[in-house]
Amino acid sequence: MERPTILLVDDTPEDLTHISQLLKDDYRVKVANSGEKALKVAQANEPPDLVLLDVMMSDIDGYEVCRQLKAAPRTRDVPVIFLTGLSRMADEKKGFDLGAVDYISKPVSPSILQARIKAHLRLKNAADFLRDKNTFLEREVAKRTKEVTAIKDVTILAMASLAETRDLMTGNHIRRTQYYMSALASALQSHPRFAGALDEQAITMLFKSAPLHDIGKIGIPDSILLKPGPLAPEEFEIMMTHAAQGCSAIEHAERWLGKKLEFLTTAKEIARFHHERWDGNGYPEGLSGDDIPVSARLMAVADVYDALISRRVYKQGMPHEAAVTTIVEERGRRFDPDVVDAFVGIQEEFRAIAKQYADPD
Repeated sequence: MERPTILLVDDTPEDLTHISQLLKDDYRVKVANSGEKALKVAQANEPPDLVLLDVMMSDIDGYEVCRQLKAAPRTRDVPVIFLTGLSRMADEKKGFDLGAVDYISKPVSPSILQARIKAHLRLKNAADFLRDKNTFLEREVAKRTKEVTAIKDVTILAMASLAETRDLMTGNHIRRTQYYMSALASALQSHPRFAGALDEQAITMLFKSAPLHDIGKIGIPDSILLKPGPLAPEEFEIMMTHAAQGCSAIEHAERWLGKKLEFLTTAKEIARFHHERWDGNGYPEGLSGDDIPVSARLMAVADVYDALISRRVYKQGMPHEAAVTTIVEERGRRFDPDVVDAFVGIQEEFRAIAKQYADPD
């Protein structure tokens, strides 16, 4: 086993020789006859395991050497024991305040010197072990957190892909609505009505959950979902069930896992309530005003805007300006007025998102 390294710092040659002789059989001893040299030796290669440091030196005194050792990341955890002929309590307090772990009076007692060094090396070894253990645990926690986040993301995208593959006409609709939602949420983040519900974590979850807003369409028959034309009243009744079915699908996944998942709460809100209307005439529950979750109110605007500008087999896409006008006309009826105002304020951002993630011809 490699012997611990002691850095002995003293500008008195006799003391250097005497103390080195006392320690050489048990330790690797490095010597420095000045404070400046001590700092260079301590920072070179591997730091020492312990520093024996004379207080009174001609160039840089021991207090300043200790201060610099404790300020440097590589040596801040190295224990420093002062060697001194000073005995005033104020001197000792100054050393302890600077980070020293002990004082040994000169002339040095061999037995006391050996005992103090062994004690502080044991303490250092224990501290190093705990520090290494904590570093390892922090890395493991970060790794596990990253894995859990990845699992959440994959879960959401995998579920969303089920709905997307059923309706090939929607193209990049899922991606566009993600960015519309994020833009709207960010625009409303400082609004008094929304500030408490739209912190950074909530906005991230909105972005990740948005793809699940139409997950319920997996339960809609192809004859209705893929019909190349307007739906008959009875067909629209069936289509409307996709909101409740979407929430039920997510809840079913939670039951299969045996527990409710917090990260899917937002997804369930969006799936179930994004067709509710501000005036209470929406579905599936006829909620109105602030009873509609914030996430669903944002998705309502994002979803309708994208539906208006997008081309379908049975219709052409509407120009951006016309889509904005249509949404503004529904302010206070279909949509939360403040959400519409935020949408109007960032409408060019919506236009840019639509262009960036446009469906292929």
